[in-house]
Amino acid sequence: MMRRLILAALALLLAAPALAQQPATVFAAASLTDAMRALGQEWASRGHPAPRLSFAASSALARQIEQGAGADLFLSADEPWMDYLQSRELIVNNSRISPIGNALVLVAPTTPTRAPVALGRGTDLLALAAGGRIATGDPAHVPVGRYAEAALRWMGQWEAIAPRLARADNVRSALLLVERGEAPLGIVYATDAAASRGVAVLGTFPAGSHAPITYPFAITRRAAGNAEALALHAFLAGPDAVPVFERFGFRLAR
Repeated sequence: MMRRLILAALALLLAAPALAQQPATVFAAASLTDAMRALGQEWASRGHPAPRLSFAASSALARQIEQGAGADLFLSADEPWMDYLQSRELIVNNSRISPIGNALVLVAPTTPTRAPVALGRGTDLLALAAGGRIATGDPAHVPVGRYAEAALRWMGQWEAIAPRLARADNVRSALLLVERGEAPLGIVYATDAAASRGVAVLGTFPAGSHAPITYPFAITRRAAGNAEALALHAFLAGPDAVPVFERFGFRLAR
């Protein structure tokens, strides 16, 4: 599939050089912020126009695309929100690919220092929170919150913890609540925790406690003929982007 995407991108670039100079607009999940800014700079260094980047919760971005927002690429933090757009015929189906993944971690403010925790079914998260709230994305629509809910259900603690959640509108907002000490614990992605100097990772949730965290990328239907968008998509899903994603802690999807 990747070879076909790259060949198609090259063909379009040769056939429509003027169109290729129009910057692509990328709607990307908030957890991709740092990696995509670095990749946007790398793309521009190769002689392309720097992409226009917009970051938010995958749910918010998907709904904006549904309402006609001018996105050329959609990079989601979970499969269901890409499914949402695909079911509405708003993406190019054969452009959908999930090249990277992530992990789910429990974090706390760096001060005071806390001991690591082996997260399992017997871990009492409410006791660890010491009466405070646990910050994560809103499970009703934010991918990280959905993964957190699945992990808490696996632990048998969802009913007890759900009323104590600080439900943020995206993973970076949840992280900020912990950095500021407004929540003693947070459930976020490993990559976001690694990007913060204000939180420490207490433990990683077992992979089997939630669905695999994968990031589907796709070209939107409105950009199906946009050579620059197709070329950028091939770059982001290809081997040249791998070192950057890995530098920011993302895993290659299996």
